[in-house]
Amino acid sequence: MVVKVFSFFILLVLCSFAVEAISDNHHHNHNYDSLKKNGSSLAAIKFPEHPSFNVVSSSEDTDCSFSNSDKFVTTMKSGEESEDFVASNPHNQSVKFDLKHISMNNEIEPKKSVIDYTVRDLTRIQTLHTRVIEKKNQNTISRLQKKQTNSKQSYKPAVAPVASSPEYSPSGYSSQLVATLESGVSLGSGEYFMDVFIGTPPKHYSLILDTGSDLNWIQCVPCIACFEQSGPYYDPKESSSFENITCNDPRCKLVSSPDPPKPCKDENQTCPYFYWYGDSSNTTGDFALETFTVNLTTPNGKSELKHVENVMFGCGHWNRGLFHGAAGLLGLGRGPLSFASQLQSYYGHSFSYCLVDRNSDSSVSSKLIFGEDKELLSHPNLNFTSFVGGEENSVDTFYYVGIKSIMVDAEVLKIPEETWHLSEEGSGGTIIDSGTTLTYFAEPAYEIIKEAFMKKIKGYEVVEGFPPLKPCYNVSGIEKMELPDFGILFSDGAMWDFPVENYFIQIEPDVVCLAILGTPKSALSIIGNYQQQNFHILYDMKKSRLGYAPMKCADV
Repeated sequence: MVVKVFSFFILLVLCSFAVEAISDNHHHNHNYDSLKKNGSSLAAIKFPEHPSFNVVSSSEDTDCSFSNSDKFVTTMKSGEESEDFVASNPHNQSVKFDLKHISMNNEIEPKKSVIDYTVRDLTRIQTLHTRVIEKKNQNTISRLQKKQTNSKQSYKPAVAPVASSPEYSPSGYSSQLVATLESGVSLGSGEYFMDVFIGTPPKHYSLILDTGSDLNWIQCVPCIACFEQSGPYYDPKESSSFENITCNDPRCKLVSSPDPPKPCKDENQTCPYFYWYGDSSNTTGDFALETFTVNLTTPNGKSELKHVENVMFGCGHWNRGLFHGAAGLLGLGRGPLSFASQLQSYYGHSFSYCLVDRNSDSSVSSKLIFGEDKELLSHPNLNFTSFVGGEENSVDTFYYVGIKSIMVDAEVLKIPEETWHLSEEGSGGTIIDSGTTLTYFAEPAYEIIKEAFMKKIKGYEVVEGFPPLKPCYNVSGIEKMELPDFGILFSDGAMWDFPVENYFIQIEPDVVCLAILGTPKSALSIIGNYQQQNFHILYDMKKSRLGYAPMKCADV
């Protein structure tokens, strides 16, 4: 019932916005025979026409060179390695990606951009809620263990040993991997992008960063039905390190297969996968292994290229959806398939990112860091709140946090406690998510928060015409806005206070709106990336906690 109400709500929003598709489906003249030649066991799938299969390609000039700094070296050229660094233990290495930021495109109106990614947010939230209820792409670890019980085959996943393992050493991880994140705001997207080098020899691709999913995937030749991207698609035939995972490999059970599943009859038959996001956004292809190349920074500042072998990823031959200007997606969820999980054996059980203001100049970079960041851990204003749920929960992908209430101008709002509960069936709860732009609170929390702001804000003219954002105010002629404080009070007593620019968004030069929206009762609440700007966000999986520290992310 909740899903039906949610779907109707989204339909109303879509109709009110009159959002129109910009481009048509981009199909390539590859046939099924060419796919079979490439070793795939998948049958061709005919997708219905859908407006979500309209994407905006990024510029072909991606400017993928990396800048140097005293703190870490980020130059990343194929074949360039430091001769001075000898890694006696991979856990003593430090790796960082330097991420670049795309400036705002003047041709895209801020109002339209906000409307576009709000519509996308709503469809994404419906997707996440439905995935929880239907338990799609979930419980992958238990499925794998069940398979191993009934089979003599075994494998060692490319993830770090658990804390109870004798080879685990908490002090051994001093590695860092830092990547530059690009804001998709210039493409009308609320997502962040990361430059990744894949294959042998390594080639550059721009992937969407997503903490709400696990599977890493990229559009692959032959692309039977793919969205447009600048530059060539990834071609497994051009990489000497590409290797298909077969359908009888236990790792094949880590992914959901297309319906109906195809019987595994041949030992060399590929492992087909299907991963669903929502709004008909999905990817289908072959599950495989590949080498990802990253830039290694040692504690003494030396640099070399690090080749991470046997990374599990999806080689997508049928892909559709709102993947603006990207070649695929890099999953950072809690499950074993995510890029973060697969790098744990190299860089430890934590990663963090620091997102600059999405309208910042293109010379300003956001950062994604794999491994321990000592500067962050020593930050005087670093706070933590515990993750709730976990692998025993129905959903092992998402990062749930426990909210007790919301504070507006130091007033603890009277929101029913059950609003925040995560049920045994998987409904409700609150997640922190890099792939959702704004913040969304389940009813009745949103209505109570909105009314609190409207009651406390005085002296500004209320303006209409910016649905679904409310309230909106005319701030013309005002140099410094004085708006109520806003904070999240967590169940474990932690508090997260936000600067006003993280919960009010400028729609027009003289108009600002509350950057918080609502979802139906019992649906997910989500802390989006707009509220995370200029905070260094730490995902500490060893201690199962979320860290956050106010920081000028341009300086990280």
